[in-house]
Amino acid sequence: MDDVKEYGQVALDNNKQHKKIYLLSIIGEIEGHENLASGTKATKYEHVLPQLAKVEDDQDIDGLLIILNTVGGDVECGLAMAEMIASLSKPTVSLVLGGSHSIGVPLAVASDYSFIVPTGTMVIHPVRMNGMFIGVPQTYEYFKKIQERINYFVVSHCDIKESRYSELMNETEVLTKDVGSILVGKQTVKEGIIDEIGGLKEAMDKLYQLIDKRNA
Repeated sequence: MDDVKEYGQVALDNNKQHKKIYLLSIIGEIEGHENLASGTKATKYEHVLPQLAKVEDDQDIDGLLIILNTVGGDVECGLAMAEMIASLSKPTVSLVLGGSHSIGVPLAVASDYSFIVPTGTMVIHPVRMNGMFIGVPQTYEYFKKIQERINYFVVSHCDIKESRYSELMNETEVLTKDVGSILVGKQTVKEGIIDEIGGLKEAMDKLYQLIDKRNA
């Protein structure tokens, strides 16, 4: 088995099923076009994209397991990562540990099947406008388009209805001084966002099943 690399990836290939699983961890904040502070735990999208390309290209890799514990981050880059995960031909399974907030929601549902631990959380809220921006109609239209893209991706890759997702996203009574909803464990499954409650064992078993089905 390969050693864990600097960016948190590792090949799991010493199992009884004789399958090579590529483990990808997405933790901390999603760093995009701007560098975060040196003390911030982050996942850089320019590191993730080549890893995903390797998964698709390497004939020895049977499937991808994605471990998520992220507070969100750069929307455009997070969505690009989610789109790339969704486009893989190899079986993929995601597991939410801790949390998968904001743009972490599309990343969690981008896989073929998703799990969340009982104490895992997901925060759903509208795209935030941080820093300086030009207050003109074109700016608001731009953010509206981004939100529409995120909503479309999420509802296209899980079982929640768009109307319900928008309702959760615009909830005003759940988050203090903010708009949105926080869902814990079973709530994410009940809402149709995550497929199943489970941990590492369940996620690995499901990935083995998907690989067997693909190779049948």
